[in-house]
Amino acid sequence: MYSLLIVAAAVFGFVAGLLVPRARYRLSVEPEEEWRSAGPCGHAVGGWIGRARCAVCEGGYGVGALPSAASTALVCASLAAVVGMRPELVVWLAAAPMAVLLAGVDVSVRRLPDVLTLPLAAGVAVLLGVAALIPGAAGSWWGSLWGGLAMGGGYFGLFLVHPGGMGFGDAKLAVGLGCVLGWYGWTVLLLGAFAGLLLGSLYGVALLVMRRARRGEALAFGPFMIVGAWLGVLIGGATSG
Repeated sequence: MYSLLIVAAAVFGFVAGLLVPRARYRLSVEPEEEWRSAGPCGHAVGGWIGRARCAVCEGGYGVGALPSAASTALVCASLAAVVGMRPELVVWLAAAPMAVLLAGVDVSVRRLPDVLTLPLAAGVAVLLGVAALIPGAAGSWWGSLWGGLAMGGGYFGLFLVHPGGMGFGDAKLAVGLGCVLGWYGWTVLLLGAFAGLLLGSLYGVALLVMRRARRGEALAFGPFMIVGAWLGVLIGGATSG
């Protein structure tokens, strides 16, 4: 059953990742622009789920589906391997494709749209509330809510202190990620939040050393926050219960 769970999670992640590219393409616009409704070929883009490929001329646009499918499959399989059959696994698997989509959009245009960050935060909070009622859950719903408040408040403080380096979208994303990490307690919350900050800082320093970025230049920080949260959940899943 354990092996089947991991395989099933990987398959789910791969299929879900295949459905992400179209939404990533449509959402990867500047804040003042409307969501994309046409491909580079000029033909209309219909719907939000599916391949980033024109249905008329079959021309591709945006990033291919394989990277998002592979990364989502990896994330889901690792979560299943560590968390096992606990109720919260369903929440983590549901959040994984959204997290991959957010990371992709942030990499493309250095933006974390409210249409993704706010539903992620609300969805995680509600679903974990349901998971907490099911026998076998290894976390705390109240801890999750406090975690979202704490991490969101912390990133909002960073945004106020240095708005050029930390965006308001990062603070909104931090609410959802804080709910995820807070489920397993304060130690996991601190580890996951610190891991994201450390990874982002190391990446920024590396870019400066290689002269691929200038001091003070804004970076896409969302992907590092998400990776940090993923690592935190793996630690929490392995040490809880």
